[in-house]
Amino acid sequence: MSEREGQETDTAMESATEAFVTHRNLLFTVAYEMLGSATDAEDVLQETWLRWVGVDLGTVLSPRAFLVRITARQALKRLRTLGRRKESYVGPWLPEPLLTAPDVADDVELADNVSMAMLLVLETLAPTERAVFVLREVFALDYDEIAEAVGKTSGTVRQIAHRARAHVAARRPRGTGTPAEHRAALQAFQAAVETGDLQGLLDILAPDVVALSDGGGVKHALLRPVVGADRVARLLAVGWWKRDAERSVEPVQINGGPGLLIRVDGEIDGVLAMRVENGYVTGAYHVRNPEKLASVEREIVVSR
Repeated sequence: MSEREGQETDTAMESATEAFVTHRNLLFTVAYEMLGSATDAEDVLQETWLRWVGVDLGTVLSPRAFLVRITARQALKRLRTLGRRKESYVGPWLPEPLLTAPDVADDVELADNVSMAMLLVLETLAPTERAVFVLREVFALDYDEIAEAVGKTSGTVRQIAHRARAHVAARRPRGTGTPAEHRAALQAFQAAVETGDLQGLLDILAPDVVALSDGGGVKHALLRPVVGADRVARLLAVGWWKRDAERSVEPVQINGGPGLLIRVDGEIDGVLAMRVENGYVTGAYHVRNPEKLASVEREIVVSR
């Protein structure tokens, strides 16, 4: 290789690296929303990078759109594999929680899109439907770009998008509330669970609140959802919180919403993410599987 060719290669690599770094947080968010797993999203980003450095940048009109398409394509392949893996998962499956920065809550649409509740709704879609919904409704890609990413015609993608949109609309939670309402609910919730205040829990829980937990077969967890304020309040007051004397809880932001980071003997034991609607807790998502807790040790940046 001549010196000139070497310089051109170095310049191309610098340009590729700059574009990838610029859009990395967006690409992570795309992959995470499609997969519900930060670990798998990071693997997808590695695969995206390896493909990106082999692209002739002179043929790329929009690095952002091109990178999103690569990421979506790789995430869709992994999503199909994850579906088979979840079939043998021990106990209920919850998305891998993210410790997010406080400013995410100010972007109500982004916070709702990455919320545990929304990710659980997306879990009910078929892989291609989920990919199309995320790319169209969350990241506003045009139908031709999505068609290239998922290997379908533009007309087929439009039909899939319509079907997925209706499916999600019928299931997605309503009325997420303001950041101030989230903070107030979290404060009341934390005080009640730390003291075992049954009435305090009944006051903050919605009548139809749902509690889910994920231990991955490694840690103790609920085997099925618990529904109703009375049952969930009693579970919280005398169940999860009383097994370990050296237990502490810390208020944090999980997936753009209120949550508690739970430590036992100083080590992270789990995360409880909350869904707050109209000032009441409507969902409690308790993740204890150790393999899903790496992304709550430091803040993860998500973006649109």
